[in-house]
Parts: sequence; structure tokens; C-alpha cells
Amino acid sequence: MRALEAPGQMLQVLRAALAAGINHLETAPAYGPAEAFLGQALAQLRQEGAAPGDGGWVITSKLLPGQSFLSGCEALDASLDRLGVRTLDNLAIHGLNLDSHLDWVLSGEGARLIDWALATGRVRQVGFSSHGSNALIERAIASDRFRFCCLHLHLLDPTRLPLAQLALERSMGVLAISPADKGGRLQAPSDLLKADCSPFQPLQLAYRFLLAAGISTLTVGARSAADLKLARSLAASDGPLDREELRVLAHLQRQRELRLGPDLCGQCRACLPCPNDVPIPELLRLRNLAHGHDLMEFTGERYNLIGRAGHWWETVDASSCSSCGDCLPRCPHQLPIPDLLADTHRLLAAAPRRRLWG
Repeated sequence: MRALEAPGQMLQVLRAALAAGINHLETAPAYGPAEAFLGQALAQLRQEGAAPGDGGWVITSKLLPGQSFLSGCEALDASLDRLGVRTLDNLAIHGLNLDSHLDWVLSGEGARLIDWALATGRVRQVGFSSHGSNALIERAIASDRFRFCCLHLHLLDPTRLPLAQLALERSMGVLAISPADKGGRLQAPSDLLKADCSPFQPLQLAYRFLLAAGISTLTVGARSAADLKLARSLAASDGPLDREELRVLAHLQRQRELRLGPDLCGQCRACLPCPNDVPIPELLRLRNLAHGHDLMEFTGERYNLIGRAGHWWETVDASSCSSCGDCLPRCPHQLPIPDLLADTHRLLAAAPRRRLWG
């Protein structure tokens, strides 16, 4: 989704991926010309006889939920044509974010579409990506309709790891969505976070944290060959965390706790539901990262996308807190939640910004 300046840029990234031992390409029609550029690059590599060993490329693309059977069929065939392949290894329902999206897959037009894609050999297996609630993701995993899931799993936000473990226990593949950029813009971390993670790079520690948890696939999102350097160095690093990694992870957590003191939100979610639909844990998570590791650019960008990205992100920011106090008796740590939400808004509210993909 990032190597989109020219087809030659995509070809350069794929050559570097081969050299790094990468065999999985994940894309979507929504990512501008990505599928077309990938198709051209794959054709060039086929002509050169260059492909990963042990079965060649594994290709994942996506379909948006909610469309009709006919439009879904046409969209899938268009993806196959752009990519220059007859079969997708993995088809992900792209953004299974609402209950209506899951209903579409389980009993609506989506169910018919998936059956057709599998029966005609256009797709080998079906999964989903989700930015939705934990309850929705758990329901999707338990449905037995999917063979893999793509989730936001991050070193600095491990709250969905139990969902990943649930999927792994059901023999589902688990892909971590953007552990670098959405994980805290770890490819360009703050000086404070770099110090907290020393002697490791923050992104190196984030990758190892997820690999050691059993996550089967990490997305890298390369714009250039240089972006794959770290992935290449970690190609065989999927074993348990070693003593030094565990020490640094404990230090990272301790530093966050020291800086936030009694105002640290532990993300237990006991404060919910909010009568004004304020997503309290998510907003206080951004505050944790801003005060705890000085991730101001990342947290500011995420905060100012609220209400501007549809069902892909939160729709209500901290200014909607009415200080009703409904959440206060439910917080096990007696956090002054309305005051912390007001601080979050003062700290992070700014002019609106555009998300990468609208």
C-alpha cells in the first residue's frame, strides 16, 4: 500500500522481499494502484524465473463487505486480473468493523459470495481484517467461517493479544496489521522511546514481541528496499523472548508507569459503556503513549482522525465527555476519568488530518 509512486518502485520492493526471505504479499483494491503494480512486478519476476522457494508467493487481497453478490464477483475477478493470477491464496473481508458486516458474511450476500469464490477455485481460503470491537472480533473468530484474521496487535497496545491467541487455538492464521506505523510509528520513534527500548530498536522489539507470542504473519508496509532491512535480519527470530528482551520489556512498562504515576490507564475497559459513547480506554491509551513515551506525532494524528474515518476508527472524541461521573465508580483504580479525558483533548486536539486511505 506504500510503494505506489511507479511500477518500478514496487518491483524494487519485491526484489528486496525475495532477498529478505519474504513470501507473503498482502494488498487490496482500496490501496490505489497497488494490485496493478504488484501484477506487473510479479509478471516481470516470473519472466526472470525469480520466486520464493517452497511454493512461491502467497498472495492475499481483500473485498469490502456489504456489496451485492454480483458486484462482489466482479470485484474479485478484477483483483485476479490486476494481479495476473487465477487463484488468490487468501481473500480477506476488508474491514469487518460492524455487526452488519459480519451478518453480511454469515447469512447475507457475503455468504453466497464466499461459497462461490471457494467453489470456483478463485480463492483457497477466506479470512477477515477488523478495526472493530473486541466482541465483534470474538464473534467472527467463533463463527468458524474464517481461516485467518488480520488484527491490530502491537507492542504498545497488546489488548487484542487474547483474541489472537483464541484464533491460534482454533488453528487460524493471525496477521498483525501494521505493527510499525499503527503500532506507534515505530519506524520513526521518539528519542524517549528509543532510550526506553535500548539496546534494541523499538521496532525490533515490537516484531520480536509479536513473533514470540506466536503471531504467524507481520505486515511490513515497505516503501523502499531499505524498509525491509530489519525484516531480513529477523527472518529466523521467531523463538521465545530471551532474558535481555524480557528485561527491556519490563523496563519499558516500568518507565511508562513511573511517568504516568497514578493516572496510568490499565485498559481494563471496566469504565464502559459510556452514556455519551466516548471510547474511554482508546482515548486514555493515546494519553498513556503521549505522556509515557513522548509519541506526540503518532497520538496527535490518531486523535485527530476521530470522526473522520467512518467505521475504520473511533467517531467520538474526549470533548463529548459531559463529566457525568457514570464511569467513576466502575474504575478499579479510581482514576479521575473526566479530568484525564479533558487533558487528552487539550494535549492532542489539533487541525484535522487525512488518513492514508479514505
